[in-house]
Amino acid sequence: MPLICSSLSANIPRILGLGRGSDNFTHSHIKTSHVFCSSFLSLHHKSPNTLLTHIAFVSKFDQNFSSPVMEEEHKMFGLVSEAEEYSEELDVAVRAVQMVCSLYQKMQDTLISKPQSHNDNFPITVAGWSVKAIVSWILFECLRGENVSILAEEDVQTLSKTNTSELLEAVVKTVNECLAEGPRFGIEEPKSPLGSSEFLEIISRCNSVGGPSGRFWVLGPLDGDQYAVALSLIEDGEVVLGVLGCPNYPMRKDWFSYHRRYQRIISKLTPPTSETWNQGCVIYAKRGSGKAWIQPLLHVNKKFVWPNHAKQVSVSCIDNLAFATFCQPLEKANSSHSFTEGLALSVGLSNQTLRVYNNMLKYAAIACGDAEVFMKFARAGNKEKIWDHAAGAIIIEEAGGVVTDARGLPLDFSKGLYLERLDRGIVACSGPTLHEKIIDAVDVSWSSSCL
Repeated sequence: MPLICSSLSANIPRILGLGRGSDNFTHSHIKTSHVFCSSFLSLHHKSPNTLLTHIAFVSKFDQNFSSPVMEEEHKMFGLVSEAEEYSEELDVAVRAVQMVCSLYQKMQDTLISKPQSHNDNFPITVAGWSVKAIVSWILFECLRGENVSILAEEDVQTLSKTNTSELLEAVVKTVNECLAEGPRFGIEEPKSPLGSSEFLEIISRCNSVGGPSGRFWVLGPLDGDQYAVALSLIEDGEVVLGVLGCPNYPMRKDWFSYHRRYQRIISKLTPPTSETWNQGCVIYAKRGSGKAWIQPLLHVNKKFVWPNHAKQVSVSCIDNLAFATFCQPLEKANSSHSFTEGLALSVGLSNQTLRVYNNMLKYAAIACGDAEVFMKFARAGNKEKIWDHAAGAIIIEEAGGVVTDARGLPLDFSKGLYLERLDRGIVACSGPTLHEKIIDAVDVSWSSSCL
């Protein structure tokens, strides 16, 4: 199993919740420990390989994330709640996103220290394809190849063309270099470097079309000047977990306005590393937990230890539109700025706006309490893709916020690639009071708009 397992004897106290840091030890932990010990004893006479296959990583996270064998035992005794489901998938997804964010950090540190050129998009294209391959490989290996189907942008045919040999070679090299660092993230690296044919096979798993039934992963592409990675799991049309990797998310709210141009200037004075910039995080949530979590990115020469200094995040408690911070949309290609800005003024969003280029970072800002309102109204003929919203929506909701369409209905992720039947646009807020006021104002403003 690709998730690395430490020496069992050395870690039994930690696994049972009896070691250092187990301040939350309760009667439920005693039940869990008893079930685990029973499972361990039943496996004691099996081969070491069988034992390692069944004894998975168990965290001391206060969500009581558990290994597959513990969850199976708990189900037998009726001890597993809905909130405890998908724990293994979330663990793997967070590690995968941490790993691809590390790849992006390296790419960015190179880009911001060099002058712009006509070929600036090439490394970004390489990174985009590499992210898909790395996530696909990790999900397939760590989840033992079960139900790994990924909905993502573009398909394998693009890289199979004869005129893309340079791109294919660069991507395969990048993927192998990144996977070689797997042990830092608790993931075993491949036994041998991947070849082009193996790489294309891995990418071919990114061909899901979604739909109302079954399980599939949704992977958002690197997008916008602030770049982010979104990974979510959808089962029977419902998002059950979401992970946002935000390499450029500033840990100080007032740094949102500083983008790569400013970084290039500062990099001449300070080594351009994410650690010195104090930026970058991974934010995640699981359906039914009622909690969302943030953890810092893993920097050079450090190892990932679940949950990697995770802290709970929650939405802002501001419920007055006059004091709310509005995530101002900056992309002009597929959204109506005039309507969004007009609506913001009409409802009294007079506080300083937060200029954010990337949709995923807007969701992150609301979940973390750095903003209260995000609205997006597409121009006529444009459709919203589910990878831009699935992970962010569940994270905001579990952090205490609200995400709906402009009529107040839940977003429907069961129709394939797009958010079909979306009523006019998307409204995300930190709480129901703000959300209700904006929804009421949409109808009033819509009739006078030209959308």
